[in-house]
Amino acid sequence: MHSKIPQSLEDARFLGTQVRDDGSGPLVVSHQLGLTVVEGADRGIQVKLSGVRLAIGTANSGDLVLSDQTVSRRHCEILVRNEQYLLRDLGSTNGTLLNGTPVVEAYLTPGSVIQVGATQVLFEPTKKWERVAEPASDRFGDMFGASRPMREVFGMLGRIASTDLSCLIMGETGTGKELAARALHSHGSRADKAFVVVDCGAMSATLTESELFGHEKGAFTGADRMRPGAFELADGGTIFLDEVGELPIHLQPKLLRALERREVKRLGASRPVDVDVRVIAATHRNLGGMIDSKDFREDLYYRLAEVVIALPPLRERREDIALIAERMLRSLTPTGKPALSLSAEAIHELKGRPWLGNVRELRNTIKRAAALAQSASIDTHSLGARQVRGSTLTGMLPSPAASYAGDDAPPTLNEALPIKEARELWVAHMEKAYLKQVIQRFSGDLDAAAAHAGVHRKSLERLLRQHQLKLQDLLAEEDAPGLGDT
Repeated sequence: MHSKIPQSLEDARFLGTQVRDDGSGPLVVSHQLGLTVVEGADRGIQVKLSGVRLAIGTANSGDLVLSDQTVSRRHCEILVRNEQYLLRDLGSTNGTLLNGTPVVEAYLTPGSVIQVGATQVLFEPTKKWERVAEPASDRFGDMFGASRPMREVFGMLGRIASTDLSCLIMGETGTGKELAARALHSHGSRADKAFVVVDCGAMSATLTESELFGHEKGAFTGADRMRPGAFELADGGTIFLDEVGELPIHLQPKLLRALERREVKRLGASRPVDVDVRVIAATHRNLGGMIDSKDFREDLYYRLAEVVIALPPLRERREDIALIAERMLRSLTPTGKPALSLSAEAIHELKGRPWLGNVRELRNTIKRAAALAQSASIDTHSLGARQVRGSTLTGMLPSPAASYAGDDAPPTLNEALPIKEARELWVAHMEKAYLKQVIQRFSGDLDAAAAHAGVHRKSLERLLRQHQLKLQDLLAEEDAPGLGDT
């Protein structure tokens, strides 16, 4: 099952529950979930829903809303998973039957009969494959790029924007994950509703639950008034869970429950509140590795990853650098002032840089260059010092194009980066050096090395993969003769 979870940006590019690539480009499958009540008080009611989730119950926020009093508010749901249809009971009072057999979770086939309480429902699904065409435009929302990787991304974003599919956006820090999320929202049917951002990596561990789900007055020390959480604030619109890989493991079941039941319960509240939100999540983490090490729930991954889109790093689409830089310059030019431009030498210099901070680092560089420019044409001097190649950011999905300048050379300071990202580069360098030493100290015994480092063996293996350290190479390096040996 884990093989279906992206292990790298390349693997993840167009994977997800509803997306496949047949070698000729991405395809999106459109599912229509059809239900007809064939027995019970609501006999004759029909529902046809285009999507990948359908909830059955008496709650008004459900998709098939029944009046049968033997049916629970959130009785059961139908999910599309890996092109199959999964029926799940949601802890109902009277249980769910499939073709007469009680089930907690079971796969459906067309023509299956689902019984909830005294009601029987006929299941009739259809699906249609649609190829995603590359758009002619070199922008989508506030994202720019004429390269093929970005046109593919724009095509996918445009195709799924009008749906309510949950989307997981993967990419290195600075690649524009929030811009992609905002573009999805602004091009969709919820554009006139709220877009609420939750930075899972910046919240205090003790306040994360309150930030997400809200709290009642007196729920904890300092809660002097009722406060709705991000889900309630986003009701009818979109919630963007930035850096969802940083969400504490103990809160992941509560997030999963909110997504499954479409309701949240404020801290200190006695009753839940129904919410209708589209969920977009983003991460620079390798969630597949985190699932292996039990740091991220697999069922939550599948809830978030109905579509997975990976944003390529800037170094893999260098033909876009001049386009992005020039558009940035136009936005920075004051009204009535001569338009700033880049000299040919400056463009060549920009295309040759490693851009560890991606588009965000490029933006900082251009802003500084515009401020320092002595004329309307920006030269290489205005761009500032060039950064040598450095490590991938700690925890980042590894990319062979980003490596140290020399096996153990530390990254150089780069004031164009925010302090958080600059710190991450140094942490990554320290982490890589530590891993090499501890593996060699214990002669490749991963169990002993993990115990010494105070981490689970799977976590150690994940770190080795992130830093592209191979056990055999480290042991061979340790055994290699020194300069004075013969």
